Amino acid sequence: MANVPLGRNYENKELPDDTTTTVFRSRHVTREELYEKVWSTPISHLAAEYGVSGSYLARVCTALAVPRPPAGYWQKKAVGKASLRPPLPTAKPGDQLVWSADTPLARPVTPAARSSVSSPGRGRQRKDARHPILRGVEPHYRKTRKIDEYEFLRPYKLLLPDIVTSEAQLPRALDLANGLYDAFERKGYRVTFAPPDQPLFRAQIEEQEVPGKDRKYGRYSYGRIWAPHRPTVAYIGEVPIGLALVEMSERVTLRYVKGKYVREDSAVVKAARPHQLVHSWTTENDVPSGRFRLVAYAPRRDVEWSAIWQETPKRGLSSMFPRIVKELEAVVPDLKSKTAEAEAAAIRKQREWEEQQERWKREEDRRNADKAFAQSREQLFEVIRKWSAAMSIESFFREAEERLAGVETDRRQALSSRLDLARSMIGTLDPLEFLEQWVAPDERYTRQYPED
Repeated sequence: MANVPLGRNYENKELPDDTTTTVFRSRHVTREELYEKVWSTPISHLAAEYGVSGSYLARVCTALAVPRPPAGYWQKKAVGKASLRPPLPTAKPGDQLVWSADTPLARPVTPAARSSVSSPGRGRQRKDARHPILRGVEPHYRKTRKIDEYEFLRPYKLLLPDIVTSEAQLPRALDLANGLYDAFERKGYRVTFAPPDQPLFRAQIEEQEVPGKDRKYGRYSYGRIWAPHRPTVAYIGEVPIGLALVEMSERVTLRYVKGKYVREDSAVVKAARPHQLVHSWTTENDVPSGRFRLVAYAPRRDVEWSAIWQETPKRGLSSMFPRIVKELEAVVPDLKSKTAEAEAAAIRKQREWEEQQERWKREEDRRNADKAFAQSREQLFEVIRKWSAAMSIESFFREAEERLAGVETDRRQALSSRLDLARSMIGTLDPLEFLEQWVAPDERYTRQYPED
């Protein structure tokens, strides 16, 4: 399956426009470094160093699961009464590990949400029955770009769970997603958004229930399907598996009646009188079917793997969730093997690229040195030509001065004035000045690599 790269997310940015902090914006900070920093420097001072606000840096600590000093800590520390700092918790699979001021944050998870999942096998106790990444998202799905009837929602917000659905099926889609995520977390597997500091990508998802040679979705048959900013990922151990819940589309006949298209099998068409259908017409289109497909995939560009489960008119998707989790557990060893092979191939490719870059740099260095030598040689010949011309001119003036000594006084004065004028028009005749203007090869370009 082709992979779609993630776009940049600026919804968490609260950065001042200060050119003095440019150097810090691209600086990558690890969890461990941030932990040491926030416990040795007040957060307001540290925020200024990184070029962000104090409240934003607090959000960074939350996103990276880094504990920070409580209120009044620095006053108590000044009098030797500060409490001991808590240890840095071990990062969970899917946690953001690195941050810089010019990259987005993972979606912060509240402490209540972090503690809402009980230990595996004991079930889940929540005030809100929804999974943490599903809480409060329904209004964001409904806040959509303009869509025609029989189209999928296209919410403006991009950092949402990977759910593609029509508005009519949105409540059921959220229930299905909640059941799916709970099925993973009951086994101790975390479901979250892919962290922005890791190269995880969403696969290109096919929405047609029965893939065909053509596609007739949306107005003029080229409608766009919404995709989230970052994939939704289940971590089985350390192995990430992308999850996309998609309402499938089906090819149906639509009839244009009373100013809009409706399904041919709808009650509107069945109730229409014959004269109302005289000037109507039909077309075929791919429309949301009300049935869902779950796509699991390897969220790495260099690992090709995916699996699909989909509903039928007789069997819903929710009954498959326990089996789906077991089947995904079974493929984890194979995914680990494929990932290891892909990482080894990536290392080889990187090494080959670095060696190629090194060869290119050496060749470029050699070309630049040869060019500097050629330019210096050409200039030296020009200096020699100028030197020869200067010596010839100097010989002319010296011969003229010697002859002036034997010329009568009146004529000598006139010729001497003309000789002085001629000298002033010629300019410098010192050959050493020409030599001083010459640029040697090493002065033009310094070799970066020693000669082979």
